Amino acid sequence: MNNSSGDAPRFALVAHDARKDEIVDWVGLQLARLSRVQIFSTGTTGSRIKQTYPELDVTCLKSGPLGGDQQIGAMICEEKLDALIFFVDPLSPMPHDVDVKALTRLATVYDLPMACSRSTADLIVKGLIDEDDNAPV
Repeated sequence: MNNSSGDAPRFALVAHDARKDEIVDWVGLQLARLSRVQIFSTGTTGSRIKQTYPELDVTCLKSGPLGGDQQIGAMICEEKLDALIFFVDPLSPMPHDVDVKALTRLATVYDLPMACSRSTADLIVKGLIDEDDNAPV
């Protein structure tokens, strides 16, 4: 994990419109683990997560098409994230598809764990959070 200061892991959570319900449901299934994470999220996705789970530490950025994707991209470049969970809708045309490609490229360049589906997100969260539980004190 990039976060060597001992602070809470920092995750970005993003979802396309057609997958916002799914990411909110997924957060509920991972609530115990995510309660130990600092979450950064694009506007609408973050607002929905925050409204449903007010106990979580969620920082809402701009809406994705209005610059939120770029804000997350900057956080990746500055190594201020430990994982990116991006529930992408592969079946709908996206006018800001270039933003999705940019985030994917940055996550790859900076070797940041990234999930685009629920099963991969489960593995990342379990691996990073449970890894902290097994770290030497």
